[in-house]
Amino acid sequence: MIVVDSCGWLSYFTDDVNAAFFASALEDPKQVLVPAVVVYEVCRRLKHLYGAEFEAKGYAFLSLARPAPVDGAICRQAAAAAVEHKLAMADAIIWQTAQAHGAALYTQDVDLQGLPGVVYRPKHAS
Repeated sequence: MIVVDSCGWLSYFTDDVNAAFFASALEDPKQVLVPAVVVYEVCRRLKHLYGAEFEAKGYAFLSLARPAPVDGAICRQAAAAAVEHKLAMADAIIWQTAQAHGAALYTQDVDLQGLPGVVYRPKHAS
C-alpha cells in the first residue's frame, strides 16, 4: 500500500520536476490510499490555482484510489506524532494514516523526511 501526500498529488497534477517520481507511486490506484485531508488540500489548491474544471479532473483521478478513513484512533496517534516530531496537523494525519495501514508515504515535504515509512524526494530535485 502507498499514501501520496498532498504535495505529491499536486506535483503529479501540475507536471512539475518531481511528477515522474510521484507518477511511479500512482501507477496502480488500487494500491493507493487517500486520506480525506489529502482530498481537501489537493482540491482546494487545484481550484484556487487552475479553476473548477481542472479541480474536477483532479478529483476524478483521486477518486480512483482507495479512501482511507480518518478515525479517532488515527487522530490520537497523529496528535502524539505532531508533538513528538513537530508536525503540522495535516502532515501528522497523513503520516499516521500511512503508518496505520503499513503503507509507504511518498512526499517531498521536508518535515516528513527521515520518519519511518517515508519515501522522500526533495522538492527541487532535478
